[in-house]
Amino acid sequence: MSTATKESRAAARARRKADRIRDLHANDLPRSMQPSAAVRIVTIAVLVLVLIYFLFPIYWAIIASTKTPSQMTGGNGLWFAVGIAELPDAIAKNYATLLGWTRGQFWRWVANSLVYSGVSALIGTLVAVMAGYATAKFAFRGRNAAIGVIMGCMLMPAALLTIPQYSIFHAMHLTNTMLSIIIPCCVSPFGFFLGRVYAQTSVPNELLEAARIDGASEARIFFTIVLRILAPAMVTIFLFLFVATWNNFLLPLMMISSDTLKPVTLGLYGMVSLATFTDRGALMMGALLGVLPVIVLFLGLQRYWQAGLAAGAVKG
Repeated sequence: MSTATKESRAAARARRKADRIRDLHANDLPRSMQPSAAVRIVTIAVLVLVLIYFLFPIYWAIIASTKTPSQMTGGNGLWFAVGIAELPDAIAKNYATLLGWTRGQFWRWVANSLVYSGVSALIGTLVAVMAGYATAKFAFRGRNAAIGVIMGCMLMPAALLTIPQYSIFHAMHLTNTMLSIIIPCCVSPFGFFLGRVYAQTSVPNELLEAARIDGASEARIFFTIVLRILAPAMVTIFLFLFVATWNNFLLPLMMISSDTLKPVTLGLYGMVSLATFTDRGALMMGALLGVLPVIVLFLGLQRYWQAGLAAGAVKG
């Protein structure tokens, strides 16, 4: 190999190394604004404590879901009560116990929760974005009054509306149906607030005017342009509505009486309320399996959610 070739390869490696260093420090703050070493250490320590705080319940639920009632109270609560080789049998036993206590309805309850949360979040997100976009970009009579009423609804406790909602749905013969859960959960003043903020800060008026000059209708502008711009914001609203519906307990408790229509939260509550129920290990397995869809959803949409939060926080 010639000396020139060696020098050219060495120069190429040096350039690549310089590019990596430049890219690594491209977003660094100026030296005068960089935090001190003590601040960085304290920040990392606080973040580690927060991480432990949020992950510890999941860790404990995993440990507890493998134990029998006697092992729950008589052993080390922070580690498995059996050896690693015996864990599959312990998990299978608690899973069979869970299905027995729920009369084989557990996965049906999980599916019901997915239907309630998914449909409500999809419809609620579209309604929130449409209402937020309309009040942010159109001037019409009564707009400020409508915004004030909707914002005022954010101050009203959800529990206060449960009995009136039950009376309305009972008069319409919709109690003990999926619609009695989906329809109330589709309406979210908080989702409207987020949709309006995102539409104000992320959709430029110049783009809308250009589309109107080109002859596009308002419906076409919304569905082909605005929705694409607000896609990260829609993911954020969808996640908020999905989790709110998944965790909703009082509304299903009032509306649903059939075992086949219960969400997983209400189903597990009914299992625990039985006077003969004593198997907390099976309960923890049910709680862990019941929260897995939410965890998977958050992990899958995390990058879109972060982008949506940033889009709503910066104007321009």
